[in-house]
Amino acid sequence: MVLFRNKVRTFAGLVKFEHTVFALPFAYLGAVLGIRGLPAWEQLFWMTMAMVGARSAAMGLNRLIDRELDQANPRTAGRHLPHGLVSIREVKTFIVGALLLFTLSVYRLSPGHVVYIPLIALLMIGYSYTKRFTCLSHIVLGLVIGLAPLGGWISVTQKIELPAVLLGLTVALWIAGFDIIYATLDYDFDKGYGLHSLPVARGLRSALFISAVFHFIVAVLLVTLYFLLNLGSWYLTGVILSVLLLYYQHALVLPHDLSRVNTAFFNVNGLLSIQLLVFTALDIFL
Repeated sequence: MVLFRNKVRTFAGLVKFEHTVFALPFAYLGAVLGIRGLPAWEQLFWMTMAMVGARSAAMGLNRLIDRELDQANPRTAGRHLPHGLVSIREVKTFIVGALLLFTLSVYRLSPGHVVYIPLIALLMIGYSYTKRFTCLSHIVLGLVIGLAPLGGWISVTQKIELPAVLLGLTVALWIAGFDIIYATLDYDFDKGYGLHSLPVARGLRSALFISAVFHFIVAVLLVTLYFLLNLGSWYLTGVILSVLLLYYQHALVLPHDLSRVNTAFFNVNGLLSIQLLVFTALDIFL
């Protein structure tokens, strides 16, 4: 039993399970907005399982594909694969299990959409390779995670509608924006190894400006959803707090001072997704 718990803890660390907080609230948000109410508990369960499966598979693939780069990078050399805490075979088995969980969950939520799983898996695999040939890898990552709210919406409505697409785009640009910020930590390594990122391609100052532009568009899209869905003051309060958190995030990270990138990445973004879900729920249920 102790061995099992340790193995679970190891794989949770491998895929940074705690980072699920970035996307999972937006999946719930898509579902809540889709029906303007609380989904059935069974739907919430399978939605959660789908997110856990999809994100675990995506992170497992990223760690597997990037294992040699992670080993060469001083910032990531302590990760599980380079450090020998798990084997390549174990990670491959874990990825297959996560994809099976994702597939089962999608089937229970919306059987007709299982056919899209190979395309989603291809996007998961493709993201890890994009940094080898394009600085737009941040946008690809955003598009992959932007499927979370779209999937939440579809799982309860069985329809793709304009608000769902806009919400997915909101999350895509939010993720891409803060991934640009996070990529500043690897500026020297990426440049030395010929890897592509916006900080390398455009320089730190321009990359941070592009990130800010992405997040400005996020704010515009959140306000657009306010009018499009005829939402109320609680949702608008959540939007205002989100904008303030985005502003604070950019105030923390400066081209000449990257010491607070982790604070901006982990703390601010985790809080943003949770509070927006809470205020939207208050708007709908009160």
